[in-house]
Amino acid sequence: MSSAVITAEGLSKRYRIGQFQAGYDTLRDSLAHGVNRMRRREHRSGKEDIWALQDVSFSVERGEVLGVIGPNGAGKSTLLKILTRITTPTEGEAVIRGRVGSLLEVGTGFHGELTGRENIYLNGSILGMTRREISRKLPEIVDFSGVQKFIDTPVKRYSSGMYVRLAFSVAAHLEPEILLVDEVLAVGDAEFQRRCLGRMEELSSHGRTVLFVSHNMQVLSRLCDRAILLREGQVVLDGPSEEVVAHYLQTEMGSGSRVAWPDPALAPGGKRARLRELRVVDEDGNLADAVDIRRPVGIEIGFTLLRDDVPVFPKIKLVDREGETAFNALDTSDFWDGAPAGDYTSTVWIPGNFLNEGLYTLDVALCTLGVGGAQKLVHQANAADALAFHVHDVGDGDSSKGRFTGHLRGAVRPLLEWTNDRR
Repeated sequence: MSSAVITAEGLSKRYRIGQFQAGYDTLRDSLAHGVNRMRRREHRSGKEDIWALQDVSFSVERGEVLGVIGPNGAGKSTLLKILTRITTPTEGEAVIRGRVGSLLEVGTGFHGELTGRENIYLNGSILGMTRREISRKLPEIVDFSGVQKFIDTPVKRYSSGMYVRLAFSVAAHLEPEILLVDEVLAVGDAEFQRRCLGRMEELSSHGRTVLFVSHNMQVLSRLCDRAILLREGQVVLDGPSEEVVAHYLQTEMGSGSRVAWPDPALAPGGKRARLRELRVVDEDGNLADAVDIRRPVGIEIGFTLLRDDVPVFPKIKLVDREGETAFNALDTSDFWDGAPAGDYTSTVWIPGNFLNEGLYTLDVALCTLGVGGAQKLVHQANAADALAFHVHDVGDGDSSKGRFTGHLRGAVRPLLEWTNDRR
């Protein structure tokens, strides 16, 4: 018997341009829609159909964390609205087995005239919890949200940040079996986002199911076991999250193992220097979208020096799967002192058994040193999120993880030298 708690079969959703669409299909809006149709007697021949979803099928197992990614307009929010019964599909069926907690956008689920405390009890009642169960969870919810001083204030007076903190805390603590979360977490500050991700990881470790929609690829790679990529309402790819994210970055976002600027006028840079081409390469100089954790990976930077009066040198910044800076590195050699104008290619090598598994993105810059005692870096050319590559461990046992099969946290995972004595 299948342990799937979410099953979508052939989901399609059609909207008609020019026709009134009730965003949340309330009874009032549905009645108004019907009256307006009778009054206007609209001719359907002039309407254009837009399919927000087309034949979307997938299943989510109990305890699985599924990420949903895709460009704007891909159908991500429509999918979540169908799963939460906010709207109905034009075709197909979605079956949900379990109690659902959802956080789709700021403003949904709360009554503005009620206080934060009253909304907690209201949401818990909707989920089928008793007042005693809600009261038991109340201190934990309020503490997590950080709105203790305003818990008895009507939520219509909350800032958007306060609102989303309380809304997430309620959704994540009232014991949902399935948690659906949209990009709304971007409203919170960095510390709150980290706590939210930690809470979702905790939920999944206790057998809860999480479906997470996000544009933050590093966070999604960290949190989700699996991801589906939507494009124009259709499932393009379904698989391990880091493979799906790498594909998305390379095909949809233009961020992969190579980027080039054939027209110098359009290349990043200015009067001193301009970038020409950037590549992620393996030991043999081949492009590398994915690299063995045991092998070195090179970042090849092609650029043009336009002047030779001030030394210009290359710099990289590596960002890990959690969106944190793993490290910055710059070329401190004397090579660039007095280097004449011309075309150059500089390659920096990251050693094997140094980076951890996961997806990494790269910022590449050409820099000079500013004047004065501070000697600050001045970017003469900069390409943010220019490259992306995936580091994987083949599991042969000769990496820094040895025979251990779990995940070791951290941006780096060096193979260090150990000495052992028996006394």
